[in-house]
Amino acid sequence: MTRPTIRDLAEAAGVGVATVDRVLNQRAPVRRETAERVLAAAEAIGYHGTGLLKRRLEETAPSRTFGFLLQRRADAFYQEMAAALVAATRAAPGVRGKPVVEFVEDISAGTVAEKLLALGARVDALAVVAADHPKVTEAVEQLAARGVGVMTLLSELSAPSGIGHVGIDHRKAGRTAAWAISRLAKKPGSVGIFVGSHRYVGHELSEISFRSYFREHAPEFRLLEPLANLEDPHLAHEGTMELLRRNPDLVGIYVAGGGMAGLISALRESGAAGRILAVCNELVPETRAALVDGVLDAVIATPVQALAERSVEILARAVAGRGGEGENRVLLPFELYVSENV
Repeated sequence: MTRPTIRDLAEAAGVGVATVDRVLNQRAPVRRETAERVLAAAEAIGYHGTGLLKRRLEETAPSRTFGFLLQRRADAFYQEMAAALVAATRAAPGVRGKPVVEFVEDISAGTVAEKLLALGARVDALAVVAADHPKVTEAVEQLAARGVGVMTLLSELSAPSGIGHVGIDHRKAGRTAAWAISRLAKKPGSVGIFVGSHRYVGHELSEISFRSYFREHAPEFRLLEPLANLEDPHLAHEGTMELLRRNPDLVGIYVAGGGMAGLISALRESGAAGRILAVCNELVPETRAALVDGVLDAVIATPVQALAERSVEILARAVAGRGGEGENRVLLPFELYVSENV
């Protein structure tokens, strides 16, 4: 068989030979939709110049800047997420993406809103991890009015102008944590719960679902009022020690948000490791070691690579004016780790 010619490619793409030549050699401007059709036809028929066509499309792709506002720079999970978002932005097809990642140490609503507006002034669209608060909602709406779309990562916002969301199914995560503690506990007792903030929608859903499972399947356990640790390991450590002091019948703790390092250090320091069932989020070096040592019993982890890729897809569609073409609310299957599969 002879390899496909430029004429074969033109026929497969439904364009003239001159158009294919312009795409290959950049002799004159060609609509991007046409160039993409030529590339698709080249891949379909096995045209030998497919690699060159891809490079030409990359060279003419529009340049777009995507912002990512994450939390706590020192947190290993957010460092992993930042690296994945940067890589996904640079690898995104059809756009020359430039990533801008910033971190918020003070996660109060006012600070997050200010950071949102400042970052929004420098990017074409952005993604944020934030608690749902009227100040944050107002910032999202202001950016939308300026043409800068905002999507959420991990936890959703109630802002009506948001362009999308990528995270895990928090309802399933909460029920899974409850299933693990109720099944592994040797006897009923008190169970503690930590949330990052009472305004994180994801944490709220996790807590509600956690309680719902116990009401349905294990009502003999006593669920304590949730404690907010502001995603801070120090507060999580203090809260865990307080739970241990005040509740001698404590059998389990579920951390629905961040600050899991504080839970781990408190269980190690108090000698309660192995006695108190503990479930938290995200597989990072500290939680991996705690699983191996028997300090943690289960970790519910976000698939960070998939989250980054799907998020950048939503941002790219939004800046291209194609926001309605794909799925903009994505709930990814989470990963469940115990000591035997890390």
